[in-house]
Amino acid sequence: MSDFVYIPPTTPLSVIYADDQIVVADKPSGLLSVPGRGEDRSDCLINRLRQVYPDILLVHRLDLDTSGVMIFGRTKPAQAFLGQQFEQRLTKKIYLARVWGEVLEDSGRVDLPLIVDWPNRPRQHVNFETGKPSVTDWRVLKRGGGETRMKLTPLTGRSHQLRVHMLEIGHVILGDPLYASGAAVDFPRLMLHADSLKIRHPESGVAMNFAAPCPF
Repeated sequence: MSDFVYIPPTTPLSVIYADDQIVVADKPSGLLSVPGRGEDRSDCLINRLRQVYPDILLVHRLDLDTSGVMIFGRTKPAQAFLGQQFEQRLTKKIYLARVWGEVLEDSGRVDLPLIVDWPNRPRQHVNFETGKPSVTDWRVLKRGGGETRMKLTPLTGRSHQLRVHMLEIGHVILGDPLYASGAAVDFPRLMLHADSLKIRHPESGVAMNFAAPCPF
């Protein structure tokens, strides 16, 4: 990744919802969630949002190449409340993906422990000795043309979890610069989108579901 050049998209800021406790935004593919190392990687979603909401606080992240729903806190208690929901797996996250090949089964579960592949970081890999539990439920939405559209529901929140799990079942996510190879790489972006996120509001405790339209 040393030859990676960061060219953030000029997509206008898309705020799905905001109140005095939380901000929910639609992150475009190609934009960092938080600043990277170096001045050339300072443009990111949280910094763009900070220009409108100076009190914004990070709760979770999406990969650079993944688009979709991200939630932020606006107070320390709200940030902590949301963070606990992620840690305790009380949120419900649904992703949409286009994967290589036509998946035969209609649904399934991938239960493979993951950990960083140190010599090849930021890549992750399956490791049954030191990997952390990682579980993904999947369902086929559409097949055709040598690819499959999938609904992915991660039950854990490991780094690159969906990307590695799809690779491991033989259906890598299209356009994945880290895990795909051959013709599966030749797409304009990573075909992975955080479609919806269900949380409980930090102040009211009411369940809220936020969604972002899928761009592919």
